[in-house]
This record gives sequence, structure tokens and C-alpha cells, in this order.
Amino acid sequence: MMTPELRFRDRVVLIAGGTGALGGAVSAAFLREGARLIVTYRRQEEFDRFMAGLKGQEHQATGVLVDATDAVAVTRVVADVVATWGTLDTLVNAIGAYHGGKKVWEEDVASYEEMISLNLKAGFVLTRAVIPGMIRQGRGWIVNVASRAAYGRSPGAALYAASKAGALALFDSLAEEVKPYPIVVNSVVPSIFDTPANRLAMPAADYAAWPKPGEIANVILFLCSEEARVIHGAAIPVYGRT
Repeated sequence: MMTPELRFRDRVVLIAGGTGALGGAVSAAFLREGARLIVTYRRQEEFDRFMAGLKGQEHQATGVLVDATDAVAVTRVVADVVATWGTLDTLVNAIGAYHGGKKVWEEDVASYEEMISLNLKAGFVLTRAVIPGMIRQGRGWIVNVASRAAYGRSPGAALYAASKAGALALFDSLAEEVKPYPIVVNSVVPSIFDTPANRLAMPAADYAAWPKPGEIANVILFLCSEEARVIHGAAIPVYGRT
């Protein structure tokens, strides 16, 4: 029986947004458990910082600079992964962006389009690219990082909430569509979690109540494990004590 520490040995895992605060924690967790990792990123300095922190596991990780909302580019990335490794077993979508501070009638179209693009379109483009291959190979795991804001009533952040609600509906619907296939689709639903940016934005908050990125990563890894195959079409809250 495979040891728990290596339950993802040789599993080929694509983490979109895999160098950010949460994505980086998810990437590191998969690497510790033996995965072959591909991360997408947009900022070279963030990727360099991520690679520098791997401490001897660099050979297991590959980075791809790509706009995850570009369907042609993402399809090419997925094809390259399969050509290199023969499979793509797992997708984690950790791409997302926050925008807030204005009422709906004060917002501009550019901010709306940014939220829809990063929080909804990216997930669509990614899953559209990976699902056909997962169907052909007869296995797959997908986890989307959603948000508690998706459940509505987010004054001052309506565009963010609407885009996250759309993404949650997208992945819920996808889970129903792939039921005939051995593909597992779930979402994790954080609220506020402990990142440098959130601490800077909320200096008076009780940080101890916030879940840590590594704790959320542990939930994501469980959802991608063989042990969790019975969990499908779920939206798992990871709120901590917030």
C-alpha cells in the first residue's frame, strides 16, 4: 500500500495560478506527496520566488507563463503536458482576483470584465481544455477554488460576488455533466484566509481565526485523492472561524 506521503506519486497535476498565496501552498503540498507538477503563472518574479522555495524539489515542477483566459494558449499548454507526460490527471483552478469598494452603480465595465474574465472565464477555458482528455483516459480530478461571496449579499463587492457565483454554478453543472465518467469535480469555498495581502488590508483582524493556505491545501489534496472519490459535485466550506 502506498504511503500517505506519496499518495500522488507520478500523478500529473496542473495547478492554474499555482504560484500565488493559496496556489503556491497547494503546489507545495502536491510536490511533497510525489506529484509531477505544472503551474501556470503570469508574473515571472512570483514564479521565481515559488521555485526558490521548493528546496530540492525543483525537478518535479514546471512553470508555464500563460494567460488562462486565452483558450488557444491553454489548449496548447494542455496538449504539451499530455505529449510530455502521457496524461493529465488533476486540475486545480486557483486563479482568481478580488475587486471591491464600490457600489454597483459606481462600477465601470472594465472592472466587471476583469472579474468575469479571471473568476469565471478562466475556469471555463481550463476545464474545456482538460475534460476531453480525462474522458479518454478514464480518470480525472478537478477542484475549483470558489468563494463564500458566491452565496451573495456582498455589498461593495458585487462584481466579485457575481463572478464567483457564476464559477460555482459552472463547476456544479460540470459535476453533473461528467457523472457518466470516472471524473471527480468539486469546489472548495474559502472566506477570508491568512495571506500577507489580507493582513495588510485588515490590520485589526483576528488572524488566528483565519484558515492558513496550507490548511486549505490539505482539503484540496484530499478531494483529489482516491479516498475521496465518493465526494463529487460538492462545495466544501473552508471558512475556519471567520
